[in-house]
Amino acid sequence: MMPMTLRLFPAFALVLLLAVFASGCAKGVPAPETGAKPAPVKDMTPAYALLGDAEAAGLAASLSVRVQGLGSWTALRPGLEDSLRYILRRPQNAVCVSRPGLTLTWAQLGDGVAELIGLLPGLDADPGLVAERFAWLRVEPGTLLTGYYEPWLEASLTPGGEYKYPLYAQPDDLKTVDLGKFHPRWQGQSLVYRVGQEGIEPYHDRAAIDAKSALAGRGHEIAWVKDPVDIFFLQVQGSGRLVLPDGSVRHILYGGRNGREYVSIGKVLINQGHVPREEMSMQRIREFLSANPDKAGEVMFANPSYVFFRLSDVGPFGAMNTILTPRVSVAVDRAMTPLGSVLALKTSLMDYATGQSEPFMSLVLAQDTGGAIQGTRMDLFCGSGSEAETLAGHLQEQSEVFMLVSRRVLDARTDQTSASVN
Repeated sequence: MMPMTLRLFPAFALVLLLAVFASGCAKGVPAPETGAKPAPVKDMTPAYALLGDAEAAGLAASLSVRVQGLGSWTALRPGLEDSLRYILRRPQNAVCVSRPGLTLTWAQLGDGVAELIGLLPGLDADPGLVAERFAWLRVEPGTLLTGYYEPWLEASLTPGGEYKYPLYAQPDDLKTVDLGKFHPRWQGQSLVYRVGQEGIEPYHDRAAIDAKSALAGRGHEIAWVKDPVDIFFLQVQGSGRLVLPDGSVRHILYGGRNGREYVSIGKVLINQGHVPREEMSMQRIREFLSANPDKAGEVMFANPSYVFFRLSDVGPFGAMNTILTPRVSVAVDRAMTPLGSVLALKTSLMDYATGQSEPFMSLVLAQDTGGAIQGTRMDLFCGSGSEAETLAGHLQEQSEVFMLVSRRVLDARTDQTSASVN
């Protein structure tokens, strides 16, 4: 158990706290949320399985950009170019993905993205080219697809009247340290903390910030809204738009986190018997919080994670610091799927205007991450506004996802391996 404070010399306290923290961190795939017993670990290990040529060709023939609201495959060019620029900024010889069935460097990943950009003009006439030029590797053991969107909130840049609940920028006393600098086994892990009167401490949780006003009056407020439930859902989504009293609109973007564990209040409501599992959705959560204001605070405080924001004139941005595209950009676990990857997504999306479930088979781009996105789970960016909110709030679809890898890259890798053996 990690102590709340350490009565030690600060530098030594930091090292000790890092050791305690890291020893308590274990990476793994979450158990299914269906109530079924977890599958054996060996069956839950995320991996990639190469499809046969015939199966890949059959899937590629059904690719369509119309399901994404795009008129032509060339509309994917800006997003692909953003992904390629991100990839080219990485160390090209470094490995970007190493999983059973697939190991690639950033250079090899970038070669495939560049090849697809050149292929775009021909895909309107023949989407099957994607199977001719790219190998398809199925993400296993399957993908739970959820959705997120850009909410709109009524807000003011000054407090007063109905606008009394603050949105905060990242506080100046929030510190982050890279644990990998202390030991190789902590590579990729970080610790968020603050320095208190008795040493270093975990940063303030949601209850301390919202109920005990831990940040009030310190100058970190950047806007005020009418409803704390709106703030909670904005934090879950990570970004949104503020509609100001004069009618102007500002983007509000992710600015940082307090480092606390994310807890799903949907699970909390199910476990406490407030909402049946089969009825659970984002809309159902909001309905409960609005109808039960006496319980709303307690339920929201069950999630200690807290998100800070920044104002902008453009957005929304993903983890690559590029603009997200509705029904094209997806959030991934970068330990499983590197940012910049091109994926084929086979799923169904409900049209809630008609009540009909429509098949979705198209290419999506790994351009974002999220605290709840782990292993093979992926989050589809659904866009902005009420329709996007409805889709994202109900999206819980078992889906098939395929990593696309240039056959030319794979052939070159095979040739290099053969040459080294000879």
